[in-house]
Amino acid sequence: MGKQTKFLLDEKEMPKSWYNIQADLPQPLPPVLHPGTGKPITPDDLAPLFPMELIKQEVSTQRWIEIPEEVQDIYHLWRPSPLFRAHRLEKALDTPAKIFYKYEGVSPAGSHKPNTAIAQAYYNKKEGITRIATETGAGQWGSSLALAGAFFDIKIKVYMVAISYQQKPYRRLMMETWGAECVSSPSVDTQAGRAMLEKDPNCPGSLGLAISEAVEDAATHDDTHYSLGSVLNHVLLHQTIIGLESKKQMEMTGEYPDIIVGCIGGGSNFAGMFLPFIKDKIEGKKPNLRIINVEPMAAPTVTKGVYTYDFGDTAKLTPIIKMYTLGHGFMPEPIHAGGLRYHGMSPIISHLYNLGLVEARAEHQIGTFKAGIRFARTEGIISAPETNHAIKVVIDEALKCKESGESKNILLTHSGHGHFDMGAYEAYLLGKLKDYAYPKEKIAEALKDLPKVK
Repeated sequence: MGKQTKFLLDEKEMPKSWYNIQADLPQPLPPVLHPGTGKPITPDDLAPLFPMELIKQEVSTQRWIEIPEEVQDIYHLWRPSPLFRAHRLEKALDTPAKIFYKYEGVSPAGSHKPNTAIAQAYYNKKEGITRIATETGAGQWGSSLALAGAFFDIKIKVYMVAISYQQKPYRRLMMETWGAECVSSPSVDTQAGRAMLEKDPNCPGSLGLAISEAVEDAATHDDTHYSLGSVLNHVLLHQTIIGLESKKQMEMTGEYPDIIVGCIGGGSNFAGMFLPFIKDKIEGKKPNLRIINVEPMAAPTVTKGVYTYDFGDTAKLTPIIKMYTLGHGFMPEPIHAGGLRYHGMSPIISHLYNLGLVEARAEHQIGTFKAGIRFARTEGIISAPETNHAIKVVIDEALKCKESGESKNILLTHSGHGHFDMGAYEAYLLGKLKDYAYPKEKIAEALKDLPKVK
């Protein structure tokens, strides 16, 4: 019998509850503040934007939150997702490390995003909402919410960051195929968008600005709620199904990860993986477990940002949260990893990094595509540009094992495929892909406008 490559769970083994890290944090999260008053926000303040069940999940300290049966039924279209042993990559690297990757590209939308999109659409439908406004960077979140809207008969309006709208037309077509409306952000549909276009008609857009447009849209339509695909606590909660499945699958391999690696933009895909594992580290069961968050050098939120209170959007419409931030007005360079072009970071990841429980690295665009090509030519999967950032660090860590002779278990969170990102791969293969350095001056300017919080 040859070496086992795939580790598969039966449908009946899929987790029935999400794991809530807020029950086990060594220190509670800092409070979220109202953008107008600066005081701790209340559930009633959030009710115009989110269904009450999601608001409850946002602040809950209950360790396990049951996944509704209707959500479980849809999850079964692709979950449990497979865990792979990267034998061919290990051989190519000539490393004693064992490399595993959890592949979320098997979902209908091709990424991890439906794990929360389905849940959010379900709770909105239960509350009688008929329309949802949202933003999207690379289009993976927008397409996932469009899919969820089709399942629950909810209209979806997506504000897609302009540079990604231009670079990734087939993401837009996915959304439209599933019945959503997708516009380029900044758009003429909102005051926030019109103001930016007047200032800069060629603005490449940012997630912060697209969030402003979607929040404004929801606030000005009685039948509409807002939906966010990352950052918030309830989003990370829904993604923990990734890590819960992975823990079962790693048990099947007979191994436990020494290092867990994933990319971060807002933080949901990677937090979904590592939160069920970090519980073991917090409890002292696995004190040496390393968790490496990987971000782009063009938007180095955690590695170069500051840990402070800031708005989640450009127009200052969202609640004020304590996080690592580059400033809500920061406009990232137009890298192809559109899902990582965000000025802030999940409060949970920010909190854990501040406590020293997780690590962070920033990587240049060209190096990540080089790693992605290597992965494609050994494991066969053409990865999303976002995922390539994590692959780069996995390869780096595996090569360190080669130098030291240590055999470590490395677990990669593979957030999705890059089938609609071939323009970026073409640019790399033709030698036309640009690199972007850490923009000190732009970040320093953006940080001048941080909210004044006592």
